[in-house]
Amino acid sequence: MATWRLDPDVVHLNHGSFGACPVEVLDLQHELRTEMEANPVAFMLRRYQPALEENRAAIASFVGADPAGLVFVPNATYGVNSALRSVEGRLAPGDELVITSHTYNACRNAVADTAMRTGARMVVADVPFPIADADQVVSAVADVLTDRTALLVVDHVTSPTGLRLPIEAILAAVDPAVIVIVDGAHAPGMIEVDLSTLGAAFYTANCHKWVCAPKGAAILWVAEPFRSTAVAASISHGYNDGWPGSGSRFHAQFDWTGTDDPTARLCVGLAIEVLGSHRPDGWPGVRSSNRELALAGRRIVLDAVGTPTPAPDAMIGSIASVPIPPEREPSESIFDPLTTALHAEWSIEVPVFAWPESPRRLLRISAQQYNTIDDYHELATALAAELGRT
Repeated sequence: MATWRLDPDVVHLNHGSFGACPVEVLDLQHELRTEMEANPVAFMLRRYQPALEENRAAIASFVGADPAGLVFVPNATYGVNSALRSVEGRLAPGDELVITSHTYNACRNAVADTAMRTGARMVVADVPFPIADADQVVSAVADVLTDRTALLVVDHVTSPTGLRLPIEAILAAVDPAVIVIVDGAHAPGMIEVDLSTLGAAFYTANCHKWVCAPKGAAILWVAEPFRSTAVAASISHGYNDGWPGSGSRFHAQFDWTGTDDPTARLCVGLAIEVLGSHRPDGWPGVRSSNRELALAGRRIVLDAVGTPTPAPDAMIGSIASVPIPPEREPSESIFDPLTTALHAEWSIEVPVFAWPESPRRLLRISAQQYNTIDDYHELATALAAELGRT
């Protein structure tokens, strides 16, 4: 069973932002760093690539991907940027690049930059929240598709609203000629992922969130037709086959993008093993218990703030967002005063943020194996007190 170094005096309800790493995995990372510093040359030139291949195989199996199409990247944002750079040559002025109104801000910025660089136009599909059912997502995307649509970037699980989007149905509504990049930042470890049947051109995801690997480990999977032209956002030795350790030119684009600390990605296999051992039925039990706790916690918070259920249970994984009373005055800051108050006065870490814009705002809870139902009752007590003062 995984153990954690989380501060026991803090209620940790924001696993979704940065994750948390079990002690057993951190111990392996420490051992790897010690080995690396004892002989950096031996580690980087002899130890690194075989260890990378072992972890590539482990995470590929976990997400139903062929290892030949999977590479490690530092984070999902880097993955989205790499996917966009890889397809820029296929885009033309006047093309339309579609995102949704729930797209993660960093990825929205990346799409906007690609549109500017190629002369394309970014189009936003307005997905409602609160939302009645998943069909509204499919309709919102379908409504903005035209014969100029060349690219779609869509989340598997949205960051601001915590919604599990119906990726399969969305892909079915899109012309096969449209390049689809799925931002699965939150998906692996939260929901079952099978890239062998999904049908996207690119899929990127973090390992530091729900897989609980160290920070700095993420993946990018690329469908076979795009591998020969795929490039990392950071061009390095693999561009001209100058990294001989990799098994393919595609892998070489990403396996070595410059000297860094590679130990996070070399711990992914153990993270899968350790967290999966937390429940008798393995990862299915981890995913289902986290989801059940997230739904129960959402109900407690909804009752505390007097808000109707904003999304059906079927669209919730291990994070859930709740609309809360708006700020009295619109704010330019992304740091809501309530976040600060909950941290400073109640020792509760939970994000509150403007969405879709100030003064409207959301509170987002997470559920991970270290959480209990009492954590959400503590949050409810704090919210009743803090919102009662406004």
